[in-house]
Amino acid sequence: MTVELVKHSASDSDVLWAARVSTAGEQSLEEVTKDPERSKGLINYLMRDRHGSPFEHNSLTFFISAPLFVFREFHRHRVGWSYNEESGRYRRLDPVFYVPAEERKLVQQGRPGKYEFVPGTPEQHKLVGEAMAESYRQSYAAYQEMLEAGVAREVARATLPVGLYSSMYATCNARSLMHFLGLRTQHEQAKVPSFPQREIEMVGEQMEHHWASLMPLTHAAFNANGRIAP
Repeated sequence: MTVELVKHSASDSDVLWAARVSTAGEQSLEEVTKDPERSKGLINYLMRDRHGSPFEHNSLTFFISAPLFVFREFHRHRVGWSYNEESGRYRRLDPVFYVPAEERKLVQQGRPGKYEFVPGTPEQHKLVGEAMAESYRQSYAAYQEMLEAGVAREVARATLPVGLYSSMYATCNARSLMHFLGLRTQHEQAKVPSFPQREIEMVGEQMEHHWASLMPLTHAAFNANGRIAP
């Protein structure tokens, strides 16, 4: 999983001038050039009392490479998000597939809502790696065969599995990103438990790292208030 921040317009000051327009009108624009550190209490208040709209006046665009099954979960997040993904209708798809690393926990225990994942045995890891590799080889060979026979790309791609890597641009604001992180990452400061699939959590962790460097006060307030989006 790779995440690149390709462009942004995002800072803690964006929260402050958006919030203060309610009392200062056009004078709130003065916050653009001021040090937001002096107003971190306001950011914390807005987060704590869930005044969410001031956190929407910013933008972050990421370029993400991940397996298709990650994107299918990603696209459930619709409010405050825009996506444009690589298309198998218009280009020949590369044979890049996902195989879990050895540190990926393989075995699920418990029932939904209370389950946990535990490490797999060496035999299970060997089985997963070999079975996935063989499946990927067969499916991509069938894909190539159909393309060489003149079958349209949009038809031939149906043989490819969800472990195939894709790429997309994803654009969001801080409020929508916080909602995503609250659901798709686990964190010791979270008030509400979450059970994300590890692969989408890996994407979320990288996105959070980029965002935290741009809006450190907002990120700190998010953590201090239980990682619940305002």
